[in-house]
Amino acid sequence: MLELVKVKATDLDNLMHWRMLPDVTKYMFTDPKLTMNMQIKWLHDISNDSTCKHWVIKYRDTKIGTVNLTNIDYHNLRCSWGYYIADPLMRGRGFGKILEYNICDFVFEELKFNKLISEVLAFNERVIKLKETCGSKIEGVLRSHIKKENTYFDVVVLAILRDEWLQHREMIEYEEIFIEKI
Repeated sequence: MLELVKVKATDLDNLMHWRMLPDVTKYMFTDPKLTMNMQIKWLHDISNDSTCKHWVIKYRDTKIGTVNLTNIDYHNLRCSWGYYIADPLMRGRGFGKILEYNICDFVFEELKFNKLISEVLAFNERVIKLKETCGSKIEGVLRSHIKKENTYFDVVVLAILRDEWLQHREMIEYEEIFIEKI
């Protein structure tokens, strides 16, 4: 049902549109004004950067959002991650939980990492609760950490460790999805 496929040049127009949607940027750390030239440069940069991985989320044959791993640290075996579902009609269908579980599997089984980190704007209580339900624990709050439109926002830092995931995974069932190798 869901798939994660590598970002391609043909995705840039959609990504640019999605990234500037108010109901997406509301939950992001930035409010960008993007151009296609900026998107082309971004794709070139991430294609040559071993510290990040970017996918497009596909539901059946429709592209609906993105997932990324960032700050990939091969020495300390950790990374950060985030995602969004841009299409409002695709939200609230349980895709977030499916993505949470499959990214944990990917990070801990495929990459053999020890820690997966998420940073969420504190007012995004629904996502914080989802991450906790999926096994992440709050590690702290970065106070007044992000400034958007002259307002400072707190950021909640959550993480799950490999051992915690392996223990949590034994108690749940979830749909495994295809994640394209990058």
